[in-house]
Amino acid sequence: MAAAVIAVVAVFFLGMSVYGLVAPAALIRPFRIIADSVEARTEIRAVYGGYGVAVAGLLMVAAADAGGIRRGVVTAVAVSLWGMAFGRLVARAVERPSAFYPSWLYFWVEIVGGGALLAGGGW
Repeated sequence: MAAAVIAVVAVFFLGMSVYGLVAPAALIRPFRIIADSVEARTEIRAVYGGYGVAVAGLLMVAAADAGGIRRGVVTAVAVSLWGMAFGRLVARAVERPSAFYPSWLYFWVEIVGGGALLAGGGW
């Protein structure tokens, strides 16, 4: 069960990252960010694309528990997801995003993903 939960989160990261590498402007469009320069698209490819590929790969290694790293990887990724959710809570306190999508949808994806990793990922 633990490997399956980790793999589901890994697939989410992989899907997001491939989309970020292939279509960076489209990935961030729901947030009303316009990637109108090479530098902006490069940053999106790096952060949403490259970083996400690395996290997905690391999660797949953790799913197999190669080298006994599962607990450490799962903890680090779960805390990272909750860190992103915390940033959305700060945004709510400061500026209050007006709609559920995209900010609050991703808030819940981050909360649930982090919780699933810890609950079903080897803790």
